[in-house]
Amino acid sequence: MSIRNLVELKAVMPRHARLIGLDIGEKTIGMAVCDPGFTVASPIGTIRRTKFTQDAQELARVMKDRDVRGLIIGLPVNMDGTEGPRCDSVREFARNLLLRPELFGKVEPEIAFWDERLSTSAVDRMMIEWDMTRKRRDEVVDKMAAAYILQGALDFLKKAAEEAEGETDGLPPA
Repeated sequence: MSIRNLVELKAVMPRHARLIGLDIGEKTIGMAVCDPGFTVASPIGTIRRTKFTQDAQELARVMKDRDVRGLIIGLPVNMDGTEGPRCDSVREFARNLLLRPELFGKVEPEIAFWDERLSTSAVDRMMIEWDMTRKRRDEVVDKMAAAYILQGALDFLKKAAEEAEGETDGLPPA
């Protein structure tokens, strides 16, 4: 298990494996999973934060149940592109996962970070447009933010693959 950039992570994923997206907050961890084709992210739930070991055990259980081999963790970068204490906390969570490979059994997942700037506010705006009540928004915002983060990473990977394909077919990129 290691921390990689997103393109490297996809390159080492076994065929038909899935990725899980995480929105790591102070109180909850929002989760979303993608299909084996790395096309669509779907929200799947949240983990109510307690102690790291319990949080990691629940995450490992969800990953095993869904054949997840990689983690895309939202990195809460500041609007000016700098990293503050929240990024440090998220990076520490990932480092702690690396120190606990026994939680994941024989299949240790790979980790990549994805810039999550504005993900929660974008999801909030979307849910308001859907006329969702404040109570319902509070219940689903974390897992929806995880899906938003994961979908952004999937879209990036698709675009990177299309650009790479365009470079190898002898034609100039469109």
